[in-house]
Amino acid sequence: MGRKKVLAVIHTVTYGKRLLDVLSLLEADFRLQVVFTAPPHAFGDDVPAFLARLGSVVLPWDQVTRMTFDLALAAGPRGVQYIDAPLITLPHGANYLKRLVGGADAGVAGLRRQDLLPGGRHPAAVVVPHHAELRELARDCPEALPLAHVIGDPVHDRITESLPLRAAYRRALGLAHGQKLVVAVSTWGVRSSFGRFDALLPRLIGELPAARYRTALLVHPNVWAGHGAYQVRSWLARCGQLGIGIVPPEADWRSVLIAADRIIGDHGSVTLYGTLTGAPILLANSPERDINPSSPAATLAAHAPTLSPTHPLLDQLDYAKREYRTEEYAPIRSRITSEPGRFNRNMRRLMYGLLGLGQPAHEPVTVPLPAPPPLATWTSERWEESA
Repeated sequence: MGRKKVLAVIHTVTYGKRLLDVLSLLEADFRLQVVFTAPPHAFGDDVPAFLARLGSVVLPWDQVTRMTFDLALAAGPRGVQYIDAPLITLPHGANYLKRLVGGADAGVAGLRRQDLLPGGRHPAAVVVPHHAELRELARDCPEALPLAHVIGDPVHDRITESLPLRAAYRRALGLAHGQKLVVAVSTWGVRSSFGRFDALLPRLIGELPAARYRTALLVHPNVWAGHGAYQVRSWLARCGQLGIGIVPPEADWRSVLIAADRIIGDHGSVTLYGTLTGAPILLANSPERDINPSSPAATLAAHAPTLSPTHPLLDQLDYAKREYRTEEYAPIRSRITSEPGRFNRNMRRLMYGLLGLGQPAHEPVTVPLPAPPPLATWTSERWEESA
């Protein structure tokens, strides 16, 4: 039986997680064979282990560039001009938040010409989450505008669908009745909140009463890949020994975010997705020069309270709760996607159209997120036991 071949291009763990939501739309279709490949990437060291856990067929990159596929999916641009297939490119995070200043790489990451038309090649489709991106494309890369499809955001839809399970996620994490969960979030880069964790961590350890508060750390997979898992665990070892949950890069962070009572974040995607949960947000770091001024991250930076180095952390968390008004965050949430709840429908239609196949005769369902393991699973001691 002949099957159409679909290639998933996994540059990093972050890209891979994004594509898994997309690939779920092809499940149970015996007309298709999905294979994976891992191009060279500075933050790609953890990708082989990620793919091994999936049990996927993995083709070497040098072999992939000599083959032909019926469809390819990529959440990053590096090397995809060498793939012989109709290519769909997607953002790997929420919207297009990061701005690069100065030099040949200047521009909004994901919306630069080299991101949209790598090697000068036109992909079959450029997926964007919101109609507002079309204005940026028209200004910065008009050649990509005819290729753009406003599809939505899969993480937005999974989080929104899972919000009613918040109490179940909190029980799964092992939170006692009345305990508050503080989730500290960091993107990657020199001006991420991880760059200031040496100042924040002592406050999380020393200023939050252990009986009333639990803490989890969500650190971007690029931090783990860039510094190495050993080094990150070494830096955070004392936190794990004191009961702080250090969520590993391969784990699904979305259910942990939903369970949060407070979020301490920065200018990355996870903090922005936190606006969907109703948890008050404090910004530990939000560097203006690194933020796309047209993005919802810029609006969040202008709106959310900023963590003070001199006032007690507990007082600031209480202040964030008192001042939080969910309706004031509605414009930020609505800027994440202009197709809320419709990513699966739109994306499946696009993929099957490019494959030249009829869609399966059922609605693509947005599945709620699975429950997380207990926070106690993610401690330095447990890592050492399983090593």
